[in-house]
This record gives sequence, C-alpha cells and structure tokens, in this order.
Amino acid sequence: MADAIKPFKIAVPDADLEDLRERLRRTRFPGELEGVGNEMGAPLKDVKRLATHWAEKYDWRAAEAKLNAWPHFTTSLQADGFEPLDVHFIHVRSAREDAIPLLFVHGWPGSFLEATKILGPLSSPPDASQPAFHVVAPSLLGYGFSQASKKPGFGADQHGEVFHKLMLRLGYEEYATQGGDWGCMITRAMGRRYAPTYIKAQHLNLDHYPQPSLMRNPLTFLRTMVSAFVTGFSERDKKGFERSKWFRDEGSGYHQVQGTRPQTLGYALTDSPVALLGWIYEKLVDWTDSYPWTEDEVCTWISIYWFSKAGPRAAHQLYYEVKHAKATDTTTTLEQLGEWQDLKIGLSHFPKDVIILPGWWAHVMGNVVFDKNHEKGGHFAAWECPDELVGDLREMFTGGAKGAVKIP
Repeated sequence: MADAIKPFKIAVPDADLEDLRERLRRTRFPGELEGVGNEMGAPLKDVKRLATHWAEKYDWRAAEAKLNAWPHFTTSLQADGFEPLDVHFIHVRSAREDAIPLLFVHGWPGSFLEATKILGPLSSPPDASQPAFHVVAPSLLGYGFSQASKKPGFGADQHGEVFHKLMLRLGYEEYATQGGDWGCMITRAMGRRYAPTYIKAQHLNLDHYPQPSLMRNPLTFLRTMVSAFVTGFSERDKKGFERSKWFRDEGSGYHQVQGTRPQTLGYALTDSPVALLGWIYEKLVDWTDSYPWTEDEVCTWISIYWFSKAGPRAAHQLYYEVKHAKATDTTTTLEQLGEWQDLKIGLSHFPKDVIILPGWWAHVMGNVVFDKNHEKGGHFAAWECPDELVGDLREMFTGGAKGAVKIP
C-alpha cells in the first residue's frame, strides 16, 4: 500500500486554533519611526489591524470548509537518497477525454491556495473549442500539508523528482507544467531530467533567465546589443529593468536570510504568528499590482503556513539548498535553469513581478511558442490575475499560439 493515494481533509485541531489566538493576543509589537510608509517593511498599523482581525474576527473553520470543497489527497513518495514523504495535493480531473494533464507548482510565500482560483476554469472551460486540463496542484515539501525531509540537501531537483513520480502515479505519462517563483525553478529542473519524454511543455510566469552572453548564446547576445544600442529597449523593458533593480536593491533581503540562516529565522516565525504575518504580508503587498487584499484573504494565506504540517520554518530550507547547490548529475544550479531544453515554452509577463526582463532573452531556454506581456499584475498571477493566466494557458494550447501544444 506504499503507493496508495488517500483522500485528505484539512482539520486543524481546536487546541491549535486557541493556541494561535492566545499567541496573537499577547503579542509585543515593535515601535516605528514617524512618517514612514512601507519602505522599512510591513507598517505597524497594518500588522496590528490584521493581527487583531486574525485573533478576534477571522473564521478559520469557514476557510477550512471552503478549501475542503476541493478534492485533496496525500500519497507517500521518495526522492533518491531521502526518506519517503507524505505529499499533499489537489487533483481536479476534467470531464473531457482530451484534457491535458497540467502540474501547477507554487512558490514562496504562496501555497496550493493560489491554484484554487484557476482549477475550475481550467478543468471545465465554458467553450468546447477551448482546451481542458486535468490539474494537479501539490504543496511543496515542507509547505502546507506536505511533509518536509529531515535530511539536508532536499532541493529543487528532489522536488522535481517527487512531483514527476506523483504525475506518473496519477497515470499521466505525458504532461505539461506551470510555475512562477519556485514553481518556475522546480519545473525548469524537471525539464532538464524529464523532457521531452514525459514533459512536453512548460508555462512560466517569472522572468528568471540569464542575460545573453557572447560565449553562451551568441545570436541572442548580438540581438541584445542591437536592441540596446541601435533601436533601444522598449518602454516595457526599461520599466522592467527598474523594477528588477528595485527588487535587487530593496526587496531581496529575505532571500539572503532564508538562503543563509533559515534556522535562526525559524525561531521567530515558528513561535510568533505576528512575526510570520509581518514577514509574509510585506511580500503580498510589495509583489502585487495594487491588489485589494482583504483581511480574510491575508489570514487564510498566513494560516496555511502557521498550521503547516512541518511548521513555518521548513518552508525556508529550499532557499538554503538551492543557494548552496553545486552542479552534479542530480543537482541543478540556478545558472543551469536557463539552458536549452527540448520542449515548448509559454511565457506570461506581469509588470509588478519581482524580475522583469525582455521576453526574447528566454528564447535560449527552449522552443518559445507563446509570449505575452500583460498591462497589470504581479508575482502571484494565479491569485491576482486568474483570468489572464487561464487565458494564456488556453491560448498556448490552442491554435492561438505558434506551434500549438497538444498532449495526448
């Protein structure tokens, strides 16, 4: 029964809910300088307001029931050299026989929750001419209701190995992937190992690819030089470079902390729900395009981390593993993620994502069949702009894209 797929229901114990409320009520808040906005981090007034709502008004049971309306499952899977781990996932099968298996991989500080806005439209499109998808949305290992490995070294490749085995266990011998943030990194790592035999196409909503260089990709490098010095970069490109510089200079401190000292950070985030709230809420605001977050939305988002099976600290281990990875036969470095893969690629660009680069730089990564710039949207595309993301996937997998992708 080691390969059994078991139905799963989210059921947080009452004692854990009361513990959360008690911790929130006795929070000791820091001071704040006069006249500051969010340039120093999550504003005190916002965090106090959200913490009060979380403790006094937020109804986790209602959120839990809404989440449980989706078909949740767990199964035990194992990456080579690591212990078997329980993997949590949502699996929505389309009624259409021609539906395309699609693996949706979230990132930090997201969760499987992000997929819930696109599950219905992707699996049950309103028009028979539109492609349908069987959608599999797992929790990363150590996130949500998936277990975390107790051994060091469980990085992007190990996630990819486990998720590939999950797709095979569900009967999907050929499939496509979708990802932003860690989802982009993990599905690119999967492509190195499993394309084109199993993975036929990738859709990415993070501009994570290398700047062209003369040694690595001479044709794209020359095109970059012509664009920069003859025709100039587009306004979209210029704004993207500015956004990317802001992220590098002002918004990426978390990456250094999580990638070097996840254990030290873990003490605060595991003990204090307000520390976790502030740490993640900052990103929800900074990384979206004026998205109107409701208090309940934020509390549900953070609660999934607080009630996670492995605890909030485990979510940051992946940063350390990828940052310290050295290229081997079974380990992919960040630089290798930009290398050519034999599959079809779709790209969606949102102006308030954390990295915004010229789309044609990505053409060194594979056969780009879909590439679209959006006027609005940010890092959490599936949550913030679900209609746009669904529309892009439909277009990529129909005649609207050059070399439309069809998967048996």
